[in-house]
Amino acid sequence: MTKPSIFTPVLVTGCVIILISFAVRASFGVFQIPIAEEFGWPRAEFSLAIAIQNLAWGIGQPLFGALAERIGDRKAIVMGALLYALGLVLSSFAADPFSMQAYEVLVGFGVAGTGFGVILAVVGRASSEDNRSMSLAIATAAGSAGQVFGAPVAEALLGIMPWQSVFLVFAVAILAMLLALPMMRAPAPASRAELEESMGTILTRAFRDPSFALIFLGFFSCGYQLAFVTAHFPAFVEEMCGPIDPGGMLHAVGITTTSALGAWSIALIGVANVAGTLMAGWAGKRWQRKYLLAGIYTARTIVAGTFILMPITPTSVILFSLLMGSLWLATVPLTSGLVAHLYGLRYMGTLYGVVFFSHQLGGFLGVWLGGRMYDIYGDYTLVWWIGVGVGALSAIVHLPIRENRTPVPQAA
Repeated sequence: MTKPSIFTPVLVTGCVIILISFAVRASFGVFQIPIAEEFGWPRAEFSLAIAIQNLAWGIGQPLFGALAERIGDRKAIVMGALLYALGLVLSSFAADPFSMQAYEVLVGFGVAGTGFGVILAVVGRASSEDNRSMSLAIATAAGSAGQVFGAPVAEALLGIMPWQSVFLVFAVAILAMLLALPMMRAPAPASRAELEESMGTILTRAFRDPSFALIFLGFFSCGYQLAFVTAHFPAFVEEMCGPIDPGGMLHAVGITTTSALGAWSIALIGVANVAGTLMAGWAGKRWQRKYLLAGIYTARTIVAGTFILMPITPTSVILFSLLMGSLWLATVPLTSGLVAHLYGLRYMGTLYGVVFFSHQLGGFLGVWLGGRMYDIYGDYTLVWWIGVGVGALSAIVHLPIRENRTPVPQAA
């Protein structure tokens, strides 16, 4: 019997959508300093805008997951893309903090409609049992691939046009990705019992399960760490990193300023994460996901703590980017796969969206606290150590999870 191919049209299309969506989302940290300097805003103002974007993304994720399960995946993705592009266009005209923060609600909902919650659910349903873990990893890695070029492209465009024009270019890119959407036709491989269960029944069963609560709690630190680094690390590197050696390798390849290094550090995280996420998908098929997740959060805690204790140099920035990148989104295929394993595929988008809300609550706090603490203390040290602490907490809370699928009541 021929083994089903892992590279289905649904997976390819999902990768394209996530890649472009995340390329734009990952670039927002590059705009931190240009926008603050143009308007004279405190660092906390644009940080709050990005934080609100993350929170709206988290709120929108279960909503778009449920919407996709009600009206269809492709319609939900189209709605997300339209909101995303509209938010970017309106943001390009923002001239005060409140307007920027309000428009980022649209961007956040747009990311929700074109991001992990909807796409991973489609990919999961379209994959065979043997291929599912790796398919989710490949789709997640596509988000990292977007991150590889999103921040550097934004940095390059800022060199030839104002930030407002860059936002408009990105809005066009978001709409263009819909050209691939006709390829996304996903079956719904679910058991008869799963199909007959209502969304309310599934949600009630999950909310009563202590393991679901632990997954929800554990994903908080992932959002905190990732959102903080994405939003603030370019500025952190530009301001805190030692000078780049004029005779060194970085200078030779065109990275001559700490500003450029900050943008490229986000790209390096994305490069390393492609490998890390694929490895997580491979491992998730072979070992218990809860132990893999605990190990990833432990490693993140060690990497982040060691980095902030050492002098900040171009070399340490590159090492941190590569090490943290290998752990970056490795949690996503494991967490989404764990949700699918425990509660089935029928309402995976909604359930993962609920879990992802915790991720985005962490993201909101990481981004907002980063800007707020910077304005108060003049550096990111305190908020960085908070991230180290919540990472250690996540490593601990994953251990008691019972990785046994919740039985689906059989129809009479």
